Order: sequence, then structure tokens, then C-alpha cells
Amino acid sequence: MLIRKNWRSLLLSSAIILLLILFTFSITFGSVFIPFAELISILSHPEDINSVTGKIIWQFRLPQAITAVLAGASLSVSGLQMQTLFYNPLADPFVLGISAGSSLGVALLVLTGWELWGSFGMVGASGAGAFAVLILLLVAVRSLKNSTNLLVFGLLLGYIANGVVSILFQFTNSDRLRSFINWTLGSFSNVTWAQLPAFALAIALGLLLSLAVTQPLNTLLLGESQARTLGVRLTWLRFWVLVSTALLTGSVTAFCGPIAFIGVVVPHLCRFVWRTSEHRQLWLSTLLVGSSLALLADLVTKIMGNGIILPLNGITALMGTPIIIWLLLGHNSAGHEQKWYL
Repeated sequence: MLIRKNWRSLLLSSAIILLLILFTFSITFGSVFIPFAELISILSHPEDINSVTGKIIWQFRLPQAITAVLAGASLSVSGLQMQTLFYNPLADPFVLGISAGSSLGVALLVLTGWELWGSFGMVGASGAGAFAVLILLLVAVRSLKNSTNLLVFGLLLGYIANGVVSILFQFTNSDRLRSFINWTLGSFSNVTWAQLPAFALAIALGLLLSLAVTQPLNTLLLGESQARTLGVRLTWLRFWVLVSTALLTGSVTAFCGPIAFIGVVVPHLCRFVWRTSEHRQLWLSTLLVGSSLALLADLVTKIMGNGIILPLNGITALMGTPIIIWLLLGHNSAGHEQKWYL
């Protein structure tokens, strides 16, 4: 037991160090390479903010790196909650239709040609769409008898939202359609310093809520019947998990677009590496690994140089799929059968 505890502490320390390294790389690498010594000099001397390198760091790369950390943590923790709540290894933060609601809000704004408050208008429209889906879910959660029905209800809401978006495609011009498609590709570079406090506050609230329900989610791993016997109020648990997931996923989608694959990959990776399904341990590990994976994906989008930025969702899919395949093959070749969450 002591060896396992020390091993997990070492893993946690390594995850923190990896996050700090990737955060530094995210600021130094790009179309213009910034040496580490120059980076430290600029960060320690804010008066250099008006230099060319200072503007690159303070106005673009630093808020982008912070956004990636917050988004990666949010999606990973949301995925952990969804997979446990629905007892489904393929569940991700977008399974409840919240992201589809955000997409519908942005589609109504962009594809109809409304000009509303610039980038804040797009964030507001996305947030309004996510909030509308959340209200429907919270109303339905009291009537639906189990998590499976809630999952199906969320999927149906997503289908409806996506159906409306596809219909809007037929009534818009190519420029507006291109703008919407660019948003769906995802990016951490759209969040400005003016938007960052609101983004960080929403993420902080969502993470605090997710931390508060770790113990009931541990009990839920035993099954709904056993959890109810042990005193878990499943309706209230679903309610608060929904609110937490809506804050985390809705905020990321509103500010960054629908970032795929991080939420489904990271919880599995952390279960495999940490060898546990205990949510209090997984909460912190998924937060750190999710942030690191988001930073790594953001780094890869800039690998071409010359101002060419690769689509973020394409990178997360190419990174995430091999990890899942590796976990599946490695899991099966171990010569023993385990449940997906162990």
C-alpha cells in the first residue's frame, strides 16, 4: 500500500512538471521562436510589453496557453463525471447535447448574419444555446427514472440542435458558412485578456462543483441500486453533475469552440496509469493530464510554422485515437479481464 501511494505521488509530481514544461513550450514556440532566457526576462520586466516579443507573449501566447490549461482541465473532468454518471466508457462532455446547443446558438448568430457585440456576441450566443439545453435537462432530470433515460434525452436534444444547424446551412452564403465551420474546428487563440476572467470564473465554479460530488460518484460505481441503498440521492447527484458539466463544457465551447476527444481520452488514460477508479485521486490527475494534453495539441497546431495553424480538433482526434487503441490493445494483452473503470 505504501509503495502504491508513493508511486502515485511520483506520478502526480511528474504530471505537474510536465504541465509546467508544456506551458513554457507553448509560449516559446510558434511562428516566432522566443528563447527561454528572453521569455523569463520579458515576464519579469512588464515594462517590455511594448516590444515586439513582449506583445507576442503578453497579448497572444500567454492568454492562449492559460486558455488551453483551463479548457483541457474542464473537458477532462467533465468526461470523468459523464463516464461514471452514465456508466459508459464512451461518454464524453458533449453527450448531453450541451455542446450542440452552443453550436446552435452560434449558428443562429453567424449563419443569419447578425452582427452583435463582436466576439462577445458569439460567446453570448453559444452560452445562451448551452443554457437552453441545460434548462431542458434540469426539467427532465426529475421525471426520468435513471441515467440511461437521461443520456438518451440528451442525445435527442443534440440531434434536434444539429438538425436545425444543418437546415440553416441551406439558407446562408459561403462566407458565413466558412466562418461557422472555422469556429467548429476549435481554437484556444480566440480568448482575450478581457474575456479571460469570465472564462476562468465559470471554469472555477464548475470544477468546485465537480470536486464536491467526487464521493457520491465513488459510491455510484457500485451501481445505482447500491448507491441508493447507501444514501446517495441520485436525482440531486444528477442535478449537480449536470450543472457542473454545463458550466465546464458550455464555457469551453462558448469561448473555444467544440473541442473534441480530450474529454473521452484523458479519464481512461488516468485510470490506466494511476490504476484506480477513486474519484478524488482521478479528479486531480485528469485535471493535470487534460491541461497538458490540451497544451500539447495547441503546440502541434503551430508545428508547420510560417503562420500556418492546423485545426485543433483534427489534432486532438489524431492524438486521442491512438491512445485509446493503445489502451485497448495493452489492456487485452495483459492476459486478464477487467471492467473499463478499473
